[in-house]
Amino acid sequence: MENNYSYAEFLKAVGKNSSSMHAEKMLNDIYIDLFLKHIHREQTRERLLIQIDEALERRDKPKFIELTDSLLKLDEKD
Repeated sequence: MENNYSYAEFLKAVGKNSSSMHAEKMLNDIYIDLFLKHIHREQTRERLLIQIDEALERRDKPKFIELTDSLLKLDEKD
């Protein structure tokens, strides 16, 4: 899921008339990669929030701290 496309690579692909399909494919790959990362992040965030609520209900302070730290790290990546 980790594709590292550079703007220069994209411009190079777009600049070649014969490879416009390659540029379109590259752009589609970028959009798909961004979409999948967004979905994964949202699912991970939702799972952490549920687990945090459960830790609060159990009064499990160490687990609560661990989970909230994970949530903060996830949110820092944005």
